[in-house]
Amino acid sequence: MARLSRHGDTGLRLTLSVLLLIGALWLFAGVAEDVVTGDPLVDVDHAITRWLQARKTPGLALWMRWITDAHGAGPISAMGAIFALFLALRHQGYWLLTLVLVLPGGMLTNVLLKHVFQRGRPALDEPLQSLASYSFPSGHVTGATLFYGLLAAYLAARTPDIAKRLKLFTAAFLMVVLVGTTRIYLGAHYFSDVVAAAAWGTAWIVLCGVAADACKRGAATPRHGVRS
Repeated sequence: MARLSRHGDTGLRLTLSVLLLIGALWLFAGVAEDVVTGDPLVDVDHAITRWLQARKTPGLALWMRWITDAHGAGPISAMGAIFALFLALRHQGYWLLTLVLVLPGGMLTNVLLKHVFQRGRPALDEPLQSLASYSFPSGHVTGATLFYGLLAAYLAARTPDIAKRLKLFTAAFLMVVLVGTTRIYLGAHYFSDVVAAAAWGTAWIVLCGVAADACKRGAATPRHGVRS
């Protein structure tokens, strides 16, 4: 995201944002191409699914369901609404605008992508979760990436300590990995669905951050009227 430091150089932040955006889009496009063409990544999908399915236990399944249910569209929207209220009360318009762009917009684009690719869910004999909707990319992982990624960016912008920033983004990354693992374990998604969702979510955060930065700079630019 473009604004990671209150004291950093704008040009450097923008450059890093563009590089992150290109990398995330490249990863998404690569995964999407493999899914459409049936490249070896699809074999990896099935191998990972079989490995996780062979390790199902009632206790682990219960925890996986709890984690995945806590990151559905409803809970993510609720957490986003609480975050939005917090930002509004603190009069942090930049971050509030970014949140509005990131979360609803990102979840909507995820739904559109599902209908573009129309990939079916994993065909398992005894799935722990059966869904009729499309599989690619994962909505749960997209939501987790959008929320935790933006939250990490917000908190990182408030500390000059690079080590603390890295810890924040690492924590966000691990939460996304955890949610993605539950989706594969429960039989709702393939590995590639999860990776593509995380990549797209990251790209969307960067896009929204750059857009919000542009709006802020535009609002701060003095407007010189013509005197008669």
